[in-house]
Amino acid sequence: MNVSDRVALVTGGSRGIGKAIVVALANAGAKVAFVYQSNKEAADKLAAELTAAGKTVIAIQADVSKKADADAAIEQVVAKWERLDILVNNAGIIRDKLVLAMAAEEWQQVIDTNLTSVFNFCQSAIRPMMTNRFGRIINMSSVASDFSNPGQANYAASKAGIEGFSRCLATEYAKRGITVNCVAPGFIETDMTIAVVNAAGDKIKSSIPVKRLGKPEDISNAVLFLASEESSYITGQVLKVDGGLTLGGMG
Repeated sequence: MNVSDRVALVTGGSRGIGKAIVVALANAGAKVAFVYQSNKEAADKLAAELTAAGKTVIAIQADVSKKADADAAIEQVVAKWERLDILVNNAGIIRDKLVLAMAAEEWQQVIDTNLTSVFNFCQSAIRPMMTNRFGRIINMSSVASDFSNPGQANYAASKAGIEGFSRCLATEYAKRGITVNCVAPGFIETDMTIAVVNAAGDKIKSSIPVKRLGKPEDISNAVLFLASEESSYITGQVLKVDGGLTLGGMG
């Protein structure tokens, strides 16, 4: 999967799935900028480790929900490396609560961080991609957009919105050499999901046909493919990386 000499930007890149994506792209030869919001220690550590290994990586602090921050991050990348080829919108949060108990702020935080951020970064990234007539945009969805999980109305709405937005964007810019796809993880072992996994780990595993939880690298491998030259005829699609969870059946 060829991303040599490409320039990539990953949001939410300091830990979990985002970190795995940064590592995969950097190891495959891309110059990688990643965005983090508050965990400077983790961001600096990741950037230092990859730089020491001979990779080209920088960390950028930004609030992904703010358009000005997205614009500034894209401008910084283009100013440094004169192009942007790959955008991975991975930043996301959960604020699970039943609708009657959900504060308006908890709804808005999830929509702004998970969905509005995708608009913010895609709108800023499209222009430099159009200039070079090449772009790979990968937006992180979730199998939650297909399931009716109690307490996840805000999260499911944000992820379903990402998929609809991505299909429209794919249609608008396919003729400019830009592909837009989603990756929809199932249950992946990360800091964000650890509470759910600890509470119902065996039950979750039994519902997954491959009988295991996913690893961040399972997602980063899928992202690497969609970022590569080899995916040039794929756009507007949702790639479920869930161990067969959404297949249904009796297990």
